[in-house]
Amino acid sequence: MPLNLEQKQAVVAEVAEVAANAFSVVAAEYRGLTVVEMTELRQQARESGVYLRVVKNTLVRKAVENTDFECIQDALLGPLIVAFSMEDPGCAARLVKTFSKDHAKLETKFVSVSGQLLEASELERLSKLPTKDQAISMLMSVMKAPVEKFVRTLAEPHAKLVRTVDAVRVQKQAA
Repeated sequence: MPLNLEQKQAVVAEVAEVAANAFSVVAAEYRGLTVVEMTELRQQARESGVYLRVVKNTLVRKAVENTDFECIQDALLGPLIVAFSMEDPGCAARLVKTFSKDHAKLETKFVSVSGQLLEASELERLSKLPTKDQAISMLMSVMKAPVEKFVRTLAEPHAKLVRTVDAVRVQKQAA
């Protein structure tokens, strides 16, 4: 059933709002996937914080105008499902990558991050980006390392003295 003008405007407004707040977008051709497989993909997308939608390419072109993803307008060809990363830049790439391992018919067409259109081969690199929690953990470990080293340096003279006194004690007991 075709959409009327009001419905199309609502879809464009919804996708435009999502595109304005998204970190990255992955577009994949879904031709050949069953309804059950698409439902499974949508469920996984909801769980991982990815906005996933099958939208006509003309509506996506209008929706991404004046956003970081304006560069994808010329790449929208064929039946595509668009996945916008809402939590971190790599979550949509991880979703598409893991789902396409089991479902070869889901074929990545392009990736876009920070206003740059990237080839489908960049999906692997984008999917390896850390999640927000992983990035915070890495930052905390980097920030904590100098303090830990400083504390170990301060404690070492005392520890060396204790080891020396203990070695003298052991030597005297042996004699």
